[in-house]
Amino acid sequence: METLEGAELCFPQLLNTSCRWKPGQRRAQTIFIYILLSCISLLTVALNLMVIVSVSHFRRLHTPTNLLLLSLAVSDFLVGLLLLPAQILLIGGCWFLGSFLCGLLAYASFIITSASIGTMVLISVDRYVAICDPLHYPTKVTVKRVQISVCLCWACSVSYNSVILNVFQRHPGTYNSCYGECIVEINFIAGAVDVMLTFIGPIAVIIVLYLGVFVVAVSQARAMRSHVAAVTLRRSEAVKSKKSEMKAARTLGVVVFVFLICFSLYFYPSLAGQDVSNSVAISVFGIWLLYCNSCLNPLIYVFFYPWFRKSVQLIVTLQILQPDSRDANLQGRLF
Repeated sequence: METLEGAELCFPQLLNTSCRWKPGQRRAQTIFIYILLSCISLLTVALNLMVIVSVSHFRRLHTPTNLLLLSLAVSDFLVGLLLLPAQILLIGGCWFLGSFLCGLLAYASFIITSASIGTMVLISVDRYVAICDPLHYPTKVTVKRVQISVCLCWACSVSYNSVILNVFQRHPGTYNSCYGECIVEINFIAGAVDVMLTFIGPIAVIIVLYLGVFVVAVSQARAMRSHVAAVTLRRSEAVKSKKSEMKAARTLGVVVFVFLICFSLYFYPSLAGQDVSNSVAISVFGIWLLYCNSCLNPLIYVFFYPWFRKSVQLIVTLQILQPDSRDANLQGRLF
């Protein structure tokens, strides 16, 4: 009986303090879950690495909008590389890597999530200026300004979460009920501030900006239809430019919309005033949905961005190793 009880413990040598395996989590069918989630993690890493290499390598992709996509890809890459494997280890209910790594991964999770949200806000601002003020877009949104904005976004995320998780970082195992558990908790005030700054505030900004984009897009579409008969060559080029910007706005709108859905479910327990301990299933599902969103973003690029498909082809076939590959024309032929 004692042997059977010890087999159910995360640390059999600690009979009185060890956590137990979750019921049913040691059965043979759970192997399928581990394989599936491991494949999602590998796919997330591979796809986002393609985005990172594409935007970093090809000079013609060094645009303000693509730099924002690069920032988003970096956060998604870290999700697949660090956070998804950590969640896989927690499926059985046992954490074997110690309280220090538990606290470190929790801190990384908060940083990556906050940076992703900040990048989404920057993407919304970029599309708003491009659609609502296209004449001043090249001067207002430059590569240098976007680089500074992205760096500030990540720096603020690091400093902000160091304050939010201050107590947890100093005593990472305080809230664990048994040895082998990894629980992250923050006090009510810090949690309320976190929800306001990382959920309600950013979502409000994103919705307002995209509503502005939608209104301007509708008015521009009507204007183009009414003047299509009297378009000169110069105006034709302007119309093509507007259509290109609108296509980018629609694509990024899909990315933002999918992110908001996943992010809303992640924060649902906090918004509903539920204790995490009383809504474990919802909380775990929200975390996995948010993390799996990191795999969806590159798939959206595959469907909507021809340049991404062409850059992936160049990377997979190792043509990026050629001397002139950095100047490849990804809009037309490959070379």
